[in-house]
Amino acid sequence: MNATVEDIGGDVSRRDFLYLATGAFAAIGAAGALWPLVDQMNPDASALSLATIEIDITPVQTGQAVTVLWRGMPIFVRNLTAEEVEKGKAADVSDLKDPVARLLGSTAELPATAANITKAGKDNWLVAVGICTHLGCVPKGQNPGDPRGPFGGYFCVCHGSVYDTLGRVRSGPAPRNLDIPPYEFIGETKIKLG
Repeated sequence: MNATVEDIGGDVSRRDFLYLATGAFAAIGAAGALWPLVDQMNPDASALSLATIEIDITPVQTGQAVTVLWRGMPIFVRNLTAEEVEKGKAADVSDLKDPVARLLGSTAELPATAANITKAGKDNWLVAVGICTHLGCVPKGQNPGDPRGPFGGYFCVCHGSVYDTLGRVRSGPAPRNLDIPPYEFIGETKIKLG
């Protein structure tokens, strides 16, 4: 007996439906099984709580600095003296080893001027990631008596990278300036990082 397309048409469409339903059920089951694996990659509550922190800068006097931990990185917060502010402003960007302000979270390539590194009206405050851009060491210069190098900023004793008071690399093997984290002043005595 010869079968025609019309004779088996009902069977073909029912079979197609069963294949589609089985495939859809398997896909939903696989997604349901994979969701806990994907969801566990989200940061936990303790990590999210460190996404932004507030720093009270009241006790930091002119010429002093503090180091805080943010997202596992040391952050240098320094209250620059009037002389350090003027030296930072006077530096010619074309003389810098890295003429770009390294602003975390920004794709803009702004010149490494004091105005682009510090906040307007708060140019005496430097907030920078305290990690040398050469091999990830922590430069000296935060504490009284630390070596600061010829530019009065930071000095990486491991390989000799020298940064100025605004965290701009001036000499040594470091390829770029210290990163500037996203921050803002909230009031006169607090900085919000993140």
